[in-house]
Amino acid sequence: MTSAPPDPRLQRLLGGAELAAVRQRLRRHFERAESGAASRAVRLTGLDPAMHRALCQLTGRPSRPAASLTLNIDELDEQLCNAGLADSLRDALERLEGPIRPHAKLKKERQARWKALLSSPNGGQLLRAWRQSPAALTLLKRLGREPEQAEALLFAADAVLQRLPSRGLARAQLAAETLGDAHALDVGRPVATLVLAAWRHHERAATATLDDRTENGVENDETVAEAEASTAERQRDTWARAGISVNELARPALFLNLPPPDGPRTWAVGEPGYLSLRQLLRQPPSWPVARRDIYICENPNIVAIAADRLGAHCAPLVCTDGMPAAAQRVLLDQLAAADAHLHYHGDYDWPGIAIGNHVMRAWGASPWNFGTRDYLAAVAETPPRPRDLDINGIEATWDADLATAMGEHGLAIAEEGVVDKLMESLGGDT
Repeated sequence: MTSAPPDPRLQRLLGGAELAAVRQRLRRHFERAESGAASRAVRLTGLDPAMHRALCQLTGRPSRPAASLTLNIDELDEQLCNAGLADSLRDALERLEGPIRPHAKLKKERQARWKALLSSPNGGQLLRAWRQSPAALTLLKRLGREPEQAEALLFAADAVLQRLPSRGLARAQLAAETLGDAHALDVGRPVATLVLAAWRHHERAATATLDDRTENGVENDETVAEAEASTAERQRDTWARAGISVNELARPALFLNLPPPDGPRTWAVGEPGYLSLRQLLRQPPSWPVARRDIYICENPNIVAIAADRLGAHCAPLVCTDGMPAAAQRVLLDQLAAADAHLHYHGDYDWPGIAIGNHVMRAWGASPWNFGTRDYLAAVAETPPRPRDLDINGIEATWDADLATAMGEHGLAIAEEGVVDKLMESLGGDT
């Protein structure tokens, strides 16, 4: 395309204000067309009299009142070229209003670059496996916008993934050593998002037991966990499973009478103890709990009451403190991997059922006095009070009748309300 100003005659023929809308339609025609594949005829409709007269003057046709007209591109190309006004109609439009970008061609080339990015053999195994997942392209387009930027993000994410799993390395240290920026893996940063997506894909592929969202019509425990926890907490949990600590001293895991691993005991028998994420990741204990019953409660008060009533005679007890966070999850991972028999009890309310679904499915726990009969017995001993449960509840995966019973009676029962029954179990095992 020449950069010279348009011929005044071309300006009069095609550049007038009355043809501005027509010029835009013709430019879109060439933008959408594949190179060399543009239709050689364009039908223009909805023309007002001024537009029609100007087009007739351009094409040399007699001016008759009409609201439509078909332009023959080849004829116009020849007429414009013979008159010395432009090399073609496209050239004339570019002389008047600048370059016409071949959108169809550019889109095709861009799609090819995205495809090449996904099929590239570069990168480690974790990154290559994730790039083949259905969600990879959507996430890359959202984070990178263009293939070139996405490629740079993938390169950085691969450098991080090559160091996973780790053993208690701080996230800020990992970011600084790998990417040169201690905040490059903070919540919301694109590289962190890619790394976590690839790691979760790796975890799902390794277990191959749960779908992303549902399995046999039952809501996935990860979905429930995401509904109950903040984005930062979910990411901290995922980093922890990869051996990376985010806030290694936040919300430690509360327990009572866990059998100590080999070596000196670091907690008192009969007294509640805490294990931080830092301790669990940096020096993972070798728990001597094979085939041993470990009880899990939802509320810290249960641990305090058990310590007061049973002390050293209480069965091993771990508290999730609501939806398990990073330290709690890592501890339960370790106990389950050590072949402990886990038993769970929580609050009889809908969040409590959601947490129960998550704990039982994630760690294979069995219900501990946490079924329909137990709920009905608790309701029978509860003083009369107004209904405080919504009718739209959550099905308990371990007891199909529990949600129905809770919905009918409409009463939430906290763990503290059945504490005597729980203490019987905890004291009778020793």
